[in-house]
Amino acid sequence: MIPNRDTLHPKRLSMQGSFHRGEHLYFLPVGGTAMATLAGLLHQQGHQVEGVDTELYPPMSTLLDDLGIPVRLGWNPELIPAADRVIIGNAVPRTNPEVQRVLIDRRPILSQAETVSHYLLAEGRESLVVAGTHGKTTTTSLLAWVFEELGTDPTTLVGGLLKWSRRSFRLGRGQWMIIEGDEYNTAFFDRGPKFLHYRARIFLLGPVEFDHADLYRDLDAVLTAFRAGTAQVPRHGTVVVNALSPAALEGVRDTSAEVIKVGTAPDCALRLGETLVEGDSAITSTPLAWQGRSLNLRLPMPGRHNAENAAMAVAGALAAELDPDAILDALSRFPGVARRMDTIGEASDILVVDDFAHHPTALAVTIDAARSRWPHRRLVIAYEPRSLTAARRAFQDRYVEALSNADVALVAPPFHSKRLGPEECLDRERMASELKSRGVQPLMPPEGEDLVEALVPSLRPGDVVIGCSSGDFGTFHRRLLERLGWKEN
Repeated sequence: MIPNRDTLHPKRLSMQGSFHRGEHLYFLPVGGTAMATLAGLLHQQGHQVEGVDTELYPPMSTLLDDLGIPVRLGWNPELIPAADRVIIGNAVPRTNPEVQRVLIDRRPILSQAETVSHYLLAEGRESLVVAGTHGKTTTTSLLAWVFEELGTDPTTLVGGLLKWSRRSFRLGRGQWMIIEGDEYNTAFFDRGPKFLHYRARIFLLGPVEFDHADLYRDLDAVLTAFRAGTAQVPRHGTVVVNALSPAALEGVRDTSAEVIKVGTAPDCALRLGETLVEGDSAITSTPLAWQGRSLNLRLPMPGRHNAENAAMAVAGALAAELDPDAILDALSRFPGVARRMDTIGEASDILVVDDFAHHPTALAVTIDAARSRWPHRRLVIAYEPRSLTAARRAFQDRYVEALSNADVALVAPPFHSKRLGPEECLDRERMASELKSRGVQPLMPPEGEDLVEALVPSLRPGDVVIGCSSGDFGTFHRRLLERLGWKEN
């Protein structure tokens, strides 16, 4: 079916005399994924952008360098430029020396989320917000690809690098802004979730679990944030919810908007059948049912969780009145997003893969997807508990359960172990004992030991090594490949 052209090009924004064009903006700090992405987008919009940070690492360091955005390393209140506005991210506390000077001087400030509203939504865009504990980056990326392929010329902000553009943002002239909606706090002066600033017309709520223990007391506190987000959606808007997650269903109970449930139950508007792997490939096939029609979702990504993410993207695109057949055709050609089962290289017949993981559930679905993709190869999982929440002992039993599906499991020392008491932090010695009893070879390198050197003696030809972290993992993947004799072309 040929998409309806009126639907594909519903509105073009006039960029003549755009809102606050050409301002001087100072990002404090600039190196994180959300801040660097926004800095790039506003630079492309025509603003003079510069920033500061203590350190930079790829891919955001590469992005900022490619765009020619100046970055100063190290806090120095005397070197703060005379910018029109200072954009303050949530990675700096009120006690930061540059923050203190900005406040003393009473300079105009905005949070990262306020900046999105101030400079992008003020131009008349409608926002499609993707939220939830898991799958935000993948689902946002899938939607960005679909909306681009179907000619809607969207503006997008994503928490990962899109493989087709090598960018984490896109400035479009179309009606829609597609943005990943984080539930973490906005800034030291705004403890609410970022998505409350995005004024969603369409709000996607994926699986919800307890997370961010440094910010939220319990699951009810997390749900309060998501309920506020879905309650903001106007009556003529749409909320799409992953009905396979009971907590996500709780998160939409206060909305007055239309609710589209995605799941397997009879009351779901978009229903999924069984996900099958097509032969010995990474292509999966999942039947969908929508308004009496039978559809087939083909996706070049392994794992049931990715099929669910794609189904959520389908529902979001349908809520924007895009054509079902065109949506599915675009998804069958999805190029992917960096750090989501991303093959880095192969050396000595050992495949090295990168994946973003910050939670036991994310780790479990990654391992399940890898089992379906490489059913006859040993799986070696190297996991870095990067965040404060990831390092907490409350998740220990679930980590053991997730890692029990691996053949070898290396758990790095928790990144923030010094910020937690001994009774709060993961007990890796006990984890090793429990994993060994389940037939998994455990590796728990002590603080200071090189992770690559700790892992290499346990590797065999044919292994698939998946390095999982929510940070850069200290260039683990490339160092491992180089240790195995890999030479980049």
